[in-house]
Amino acid sequence: MKKNKTELFENIYHKHKPMVLQMCLGFVKGDKHIANDLLQEVFISVWKNLERFRGASTYKTWIYRITVNTCLQYIKKEQKVKTYAISEIEQQNSEDTSEKTTNPNIQRLYKAIGQLKKIDRLIIMMVLENQDYDSISEIMGISPINVRVKIHRIKKRLETILKSSNDDE
Repeated sequence: MKKNKTELFENIYHKHKPMVLQMCLGFVKGDKHIANDLLQEVFISVWKNLERFRGASTYKTWIYRITVNTCLQYIKKEQKVKTYAISEIEQQNSEDTSEKTTNPNIQRLYKAIGQLKKIDRLIIMMVLENQDYDSISEIMGISPINVRVKIHRIKKRLETILKSSNDDE
């Protein structure tokens, strides 16, 4: 049983690590050190709870929830110490993570997303992850129609924020 759990965990880790890291980077405005700490916390939680996974959703959805909860706990803890905007963004592709966090346009997007409300940041991060509306709906616990409306409003808000930051430069 222990060997099967280890093999399953390793497969899950390698398959979902890039997604979790990008999500964590989004929560902490691209701070690689904090994001790596959060990544580690997420997978510690996955390891500890692997035997409790019921299969009611996919591993990806389950890990999304763990990641969101871990990052939100971090935000709550940090907000008690100091208050600042936390952003989130996620893209699941083969680009190098360091390249993503050093690209000036990505940094501008991190900052713009950081100005959104927590729920809006979660949703836009999943949109950038190319999640479909039904998946976002399941993860967030809102209807697919509500997801569509929220995404439209979030995009409009991001356009305004990015335009405003261009005007400031």
